[in-house]
Amino acid sequence: MKIFNLILALIFFLFAYVQLNDTPGDILFWFLIYGYTGLICAFAAWNTYNMWSIILGIVVLIYQIFRMFPAFSQWISAGCPTIVGEMKASTPFVELVREFLGLVICMTVLVYQYLRYTKLKNIREA
Repeated sequence: MKIFNLILALIFFLFAYVQLNDTPGDILFWFLIYGYTGLICAFAAWNTYNMWSIILGIVVLIYQIFRMFPAFSQWISAGCPTIVGEMKASTPFVELVREFLGLVICMTVLVYQYLRYTKLKNIREA
């Protein structure tokens, strides 16, 4: 699991780095979200977990996912047009759908880390 978590950490740190090239309004939020997820994975590589840090990340992500869900729903209603054809967002919901999916990826990783933490905690207590 150490190598897996280190690979996840590296991927999310690279995601954070790429965000530095984004529009000024988005840079800080996405840099922090991806960097935070990367840090959780990096600490998990050495079985160092802080449950409250993971829960805080999950709560923030849930809030943001609910904020962006209407755009995702609109994209589904439009027949799921391509969101990867070009980097420039040609329709209003393209950027929001990409961001929504980025949040879902982060959420998946944090939920995985939380479940792994609880499993290790139960093994230690047994």
